[in-house]
This record gives sequence, structure tokens and C-alpha cells, in this order.
Amino acid sequence: MTARQETARIEALEAHCAHQDRALNELSDAVAAQWTRIDALTREVLRLREEIRGLSQTANPEKPPPHY
Repeated sequence: MTARQETARIEALEAHCAHQDRALNELSDAVAAQWTRIDALTREVLRLREEIRGLSQTANPEKPPPHY
């Protein structure tokens, strides 16, 4: 292999590595954004669950009969 071929090969590998680094950073950013969204949605579900619990307790204050 000539020096010119080796240089071209190294440049191609460096370019490939740079593209891989960019893709990896983009994927990492996407995963971080998804986790942020998942955390927000989890908090919202928990809040709604508590709200529903509160509403169901105030809507039916009677205790069930003893045979329940």
C-alpha cells in the first residue's frame, strides 16, 4: 500500500469516526429528552391518580356494608 493510499484510508476512517461520534451524540440527546418527558408524564400520572382517589372518596363517603 502506498503512502497516499494509507493517508486516504486514514482520512476515510477519521471521517467515519466523526460521523459515528455525531450520531452517538444525537442519540444520546434523544434518549435524554425522552427520559425528561417520561419523568414528566410519570409525575402527571401520579398527580392524576391522587386526584381521582380524592374525588372517589368525596363522591362516595358512605362506608360499604359489613358483608363487603
